[in-house]
Amino acid sequence: MTGNSMSKITPVILSGGFGSRLWPLSRRERPKQFLPIFSGQSLFQKTCERVRSEQFRAPLVISNQDHRFLIGEQMAELGIEPQAIVLEPCGRNTAAPAALAALMALETDKNAIVLLLPSDHLVADDKEFLCAVDAAHAAAEAGQIVTFGIEPSEPNTGYGYIKLCEGGASVRKVDTFVEKPDLATAEEFLKDGNYLWNAGIFMYSAAAMRDAFLKHAPDIWEQVALASQNARRDLDFLRLEEEAFAQVRNISFDYAIMENEENVACVPTDPGWSDLGSWPAIWESMAKNDEGNSALGDAIFEQSKNCLVYSEDALVSVVGLEDVMVVNTKDALLVSAKDKAQDVKKVVEQLDKANRPETVQHRRVYRPWGWSERISEGERFRVQSMMIEPGKGLTLQRHIHRAEHWVVVSGTLEVTIDGKDELISENQSVFVPLGARHKLQNPGKIPVRMIEVQSGAYIAEDDILRV
Repeated sequence: MTGNSMSKITPVILSGGFGSRLWPLSRRERPKQFLPIFSGQSLFQKTCERVRSEQFRAPLVISNQDHRFLIGEQMAELGIEPQAIVLEPCGRNTAAPAALAALMALETDKNAIVLLLPSDHLVADDKEFLCAVDAAHAAAEAGQIVTFGIEPSEPNTGYGYIKLCEGGASVRKVDTFVEKPDLATAEEFLKDGNYLWNAGIFMYSAAAMRDAFLKHAPDIWEQVALASQNARRDLDFLRLEEEAFAQVRNISFDYAIMENEENVACVPTDPGWSDLGSWPAIWESMAKNDEGNSALGDAIFEQSKNCLVYSEDALVSVVGLEDVMVVNTKDALLVSAKDKAQDVKKVVEQLDKANRPETVQHRRVYRPWGWSERISEGERFRVQSMMIEPGKGLTLQRHIHRAEHWVVVSGTLEVTIDGKDELISENQSVFVPLGARHKLQNPGKIPVRMIEVQSGAYIAEDDILRV
């Protein structure tokens, strides 16, 4: 590990994007990095754990505002206190957060070293990855911008590539960055031996990155600095100033800086990395039976080979098929040939054009106070299950078009209706008339589980008047 003479590293975890090729599991309100499909942990949590040692400072998280409560909840589960959770008011690609990471690190340490990490990548061998970080540390302190290149196992056309200069050192100079190639070109890269997959992971001194932005993209640095200067605190979050950030140029870090900067080095590594950008990549990362089949959930395979099943709530049987993916969620089912996996995003495009909710959220929707999950819905009614965390609750509100009936399944709920307080517990219920002012609070030490029945002329989330 890094010696005492080295400064501690500031890990900056980027959490943006949707992962449309992993639909229907990945959705805009709960994208792939927050899905607990790896031994009960999400990719975001695994990324946080990866930088949880003495050589690292507390992590800085940069995310879009829609995922703020997911981030807080998943970091709390790990017992990790972040330096800050910074919220982008709109997406501006990866150059903006790279600049922001350097700017914020410099505010506390003029010699700060930043490790910029996507939160949605799988790294199977954390020890190997940390060895690569150690190898990069001295180069970063010397002022080089260091990227991490993955030794390719196949001529993959889904990744960008890094061409290295000749040599055999643990840190090598970068010759050039190459966009995603066609298959024939990727095969030539593999034969050449000097081409690595671009993992999108970077390490640099904050001062060197500031200088690179001022040289190649000063407009981005200045606009990000303005958005940061006028940021405001909101609970545990730091919200960048919306108007200033919206004017930041929308461009990737590779295009803005890395392809223009000469002082770039690369650490070749093989930590069992995957960006998990498609269902076949998920299949590749999983344990398989003798026929190459993998399952997350309840599945039976009969006379089938190299198939993948993900199922949330039902037994899935696959009979007489090869190279097929079946993904079953509570409100959507995907069946696809493995070699057509990239076209899942075309399904998402069709759903978006039709304004379908299946690309936005699951039936279970996470809130600051817990979650709600739709059970049934029809004309003039909706039934949903709810969980309210200890010490949390729903603010005072009323509805113009609907009444509500609550049944507590477990825990104790404090209910206020038109100024009257009442405690209700397991197997008890309460009715909230249309228009009544009401709020809910969990005063106990265990989560409250309850069933809510909404009924009325208009059943929608926007029928809420906050009081």
